[in-house]
Amino acid sequence: MLSALGIGLARRVHHARAELDPAPLSRATCTRAAKVLTDLERAARAAVPAADDGAVRRLAVLRYEGTETEIDVPFEPPAAPTDLRARFERAHATAYGYVHARRAILWSAVRLEVRYGEPPPPRPDLPPAGGPCPVRRRGRAFTGGAFVEVPVHAREDLRAGHRLRGPCLVVEPTGTIFVDPGFELAIDRHGVGHLRPAARRRPPPGGRRRDPALRTIVLGRMTAIAEQMGRILAHTAVSTNIRERHDFSCAVFDAEGRLVVNAPHIPVHLGAMGETVRAVARAAPDARDGEAFATNAPALGGTHLPDVTVVRPVFVDGARRFYVAARGHHADIGGRTPGSMPPQATTLHEEGVVLPLLRVAARGVLDEGAVRRALSQGPYPARDPDTNLADLAAQLAACHTGATALAALCRELGTDTVAAQAAAVQAEARRVVEDAIARWPRPAARFEDALDDGTPIAVAITRTGRGLRVDFAGTGPAPPSNLNAPRAVTTAALLYVLRVFAGRPMPLCAGTLDPVELRIPAGSILAPPPDRAVAAGNVETAQRVVDVLLGALGVCAASQGTMNNVTFGDDRHGHYETIGGGAGATARRRGASGVHTHMTNTKITDPEILERDHAVRLAAFAIRDEPGGRGRHAGGRGLVRVYEFLRPLHLAVVSQRRTRAPYGLAGGEPGPTGENRLDGRRMPASFSTQVAAGTRLAIRTPGGGGYGPPRG
Repeated sequence: MLSALGIGLARRVHHARAELDPAPLSRATCTRAAKVLTDLERAARAAVPAADDGAVRRLAVLRYEGTETEIDVPFEPPAAPTDLRARFERAHATAYGYVHARRAILWSAVRLEVRYGEPPPPRPDLPPAGGPCPVRRRGRAFTGGAFVEVPVHAREDLRAGHRLRGPCLVVEPTGTIFVDPGFELAIDRHGVGHLRPAARRRPPPGGRRRDPALRTIVLGRMTAIAEQMGRILAHTAVSTNIRERHDFSCAVFDAEGRLVVNAPHIPVHLGAMGETVRAVARAAPDARDGEAFATNAPALGGTHLPDVTVVRPVFVDGARRFYVAARGHHADIGGRTPGSMPPQATTLHEEGVVLPLLRVAARGVLDEGAVRRALSQGPYPARDPDTNLADLAAQLAACHTGATALAALCRELGTDTVAAQAAAVQAEARRVVEDAIARWPRPAARFEDALDDGTPIAVAITRTGRGLRVDFAGTGPAPPSNLNAPRAVTTAALLYVLRVFAGRPMPLCAGTLDPVELRIPAGSILAPPPDRAVAAGNVETAQRVVDVLLGALGVCAASQGTMNNVTFGDDRHGHYETIGGGAGATARRRGASGVHTHMTNTKITDPEILERDHAVRLAAFAIRDEPGGRGRHAGGRGLVRVYEFLRPLHLAVVSQRRTRAPYGLAGGEPGPTGENRLDGRRMPASFSTQVAAGTRLAIRTPGGGGYGPPRG
């Protein structure tokens, strides 16, 4: 802001808040809240005696039951509960794009704002510009990877109506403003500067000329949209899994369903979601604005059944131009065991409800009836449909946020401009990967590892000009277990590895895969028959696919190679979490300790949240004493996490690297294997059992492999 200094705000605001015991809206709770508000106002007026009646703003702080997202609405006692509900729902729909018609609205607090003191004087008007802003001198600024000569303006020379085109500098005694290329600084009559994209830099309609500055601007704006989607999803979700652990992903796709940009969420989600979006595009070519679709089917790009994806087309001026999508891991979607990851499952339907492509919203409104009917289907229906509905509504809110912001960006910069720069992002990603392939010192490489049950995962990588052929021939057949990984999972793993291999900052987008030919043998564990169980393929087999790809490319030693999945619950609800371990070392540095690696990027559940929401006590959580694999650079250490169950529950653990150690690379030694113990008794890598109150589960996660021969 460029307004003159020294104009302080003489009018101040006194804030006061009083917490209330959570209780649904009713006439009685409104009366109690009004009394608390009266006491709060009496104390505020004593502290701020100069306030007048018109300067007091009274607010009810409300939230939906099961969520932590509060909304302030005007509260002038005596206000009827129906009036407060209507205000809350209008505000919630505006902010998040939906309402929970059947969910209770709870009081959180009452709040007061008291304005006092004299109002600020009006800002003085600047004289109008009589011509261009004078250039005091020429200077140098670093932009676009190089120093360039730019004009330097003095702040005191600015007048109303001046427009300064970037790149340029505005200097004053206490600071400097740099206007980037592609932007314009417009000065209003009060001397306030407004920074906006420069209109004259917009490419012509459909223009695809290379403009690195504009591409960077559009990429940054779209990335911010995906990140905002993630924040909305976390704030509005009900389950601990999504709200606290952030086991979700949000992204933006072009009109063909190709991934353009994502927030830094879960790689195994992001690389597979494009297939789901393209399935929506094929199945619903006549979708309307405000409609949204959900699925978890592996045949439609799903990873495993708890991962439910909501896809919404983005319309601009009546035409569908983009898609937004949010994939979230639901705490339970049915199946033989709570948490929907039964270790002994052999068929898909044993793992829960399979959602075909289901229209879950029209005109932005969640179709609760259709969702409840779908969740009640099959031999093992969902245990807690209310939580599923609440999390789906949060995913809809994220997509509403993304669609609204993306449409606004198109209106601001021009739809053709945004689409052209999205295509340019894809082309740039392809060029970065092609350059990395050209630098790869090997014409071909082969690598093989295996899962704990002995199923081999093998890959042969061959350079083909500026491209690669990635062939998983030699990989074992689909086993009669849940370790099968849908093809979309392998695609996601390859996309992630190529981004690591490129060694340069770049978006995780579909263009990364353009120079690569992927071959997966039909009927293998990486392309299983459609009825096979897949719950562990997403979380365990995907990690082994990354291990063998990185091993073949010579990038780094194996990381822990598992997500150490723990689920427990009963017939009403389930909890699921994953545990980090050791990262593999590279030629440059040692592996990190106690982190989620490769295909997962979730948080661990905080002990306070875990113990508050579930019948469990966390007895220990620490870095393992055992070191990672020895080498010139050592692998990272694993973790130990000990649960004590406080009542009878069903427990399931799905893990790997309990018998086959994470490999070392270039002469480095393997990392230590993991270990599962139940009341001291060693358990297999994956198991399912009933536990009594007082039972303890100890998980010791694997360490990473070392890189290079150990010194000494």
